[in-house]
Amino acid sequence: MTSTTLRGNGYHTAPAEQPQAPAHNISESERMLSLVGGGLLTLVGLAKRNPGGVLLSALGAGLLYRGATGNCPLYSQLGLSTAPRPASATSVPAGRGVKVTKTIHVNRPAAELYRFWRNLENLPRIMPHLRSIVVHGNRSHWVAVGPLGFMVHWDAEIINDIPSELIAWRSLPGSEVDNAGSVHFAAAPGGLGTRVTVSLKYNPPAGKVGAAVASVLGSDPEKQIDEDLRRFQRLMEGSDTPPSWGGLASGPRF
Repeated sequence: MTSTTLRGNGYHTAPAEQPQAPAHNISESERMLSLVGGGLLTLVGLAKRNPGGVLLSALGAGLLYRGATGNCPLYSQLGLSTAPRPASATSVPAGRGVKVTKTIHVNRPAAELYRFWRNLENLPRIMPHLRSIVVHGNRSHWVAVGPLGFMVHWDAEIINDIPSELIAWRSLPGSEVDNAGSVHFAAAPGGLGTRVTVSLKYNPPAGKVGAAVASVLGSDPEKQIDEDLRRFQRLMEGSDTPPSWGGLASGPRF
């Protein structure tokens, strides 16, 4: 079955949308338990041949569906999910927000630069807008400070971590600002240091919090990230010692 839509000066025929399979919202371990438990309940119910057995068979069929599809209708209604999110997922929808990518050459080995960045609590040393980062395993709590000391908070998680090569993170649901980013470390040509590439995408909310986020991120985020990377370069090459920004009530705009 097809549908026809007008495009330009002519018509374009495209297949009609097909119904999509239910989205996975349970983990692999839950799927296995559902399949095993559903199978046992179904067998027991069929063996009983009475109303109670019919009920057990129905429950077993529901569990078998849950395990086979990876979808729990009750979870869907409640907006819950235990299924792991894909590593490529981002907290900022495609086509929305602001994306900035900057690259700088640092005359130090990639492994050394990676170690500094992987300890996220180091980042306020090179990014004045960050008041603090508190790390809990792969998750962390970030606090940024804007003009007049207005604080912006968000939680993030590391979604990809390749030693000496890549660190990628994204904000968690409920954060005051949706953002995702990555930093890549690649050996420079001729073995002379490392090319460091930072990509950041953020989508500040509307209202007062959004205005505060915008003031923290600044009107020229490319320039600010460039300045942050130059602080990082000077620190790692030993040509500069940034001040301890964490104790300031406010910092430069990001």
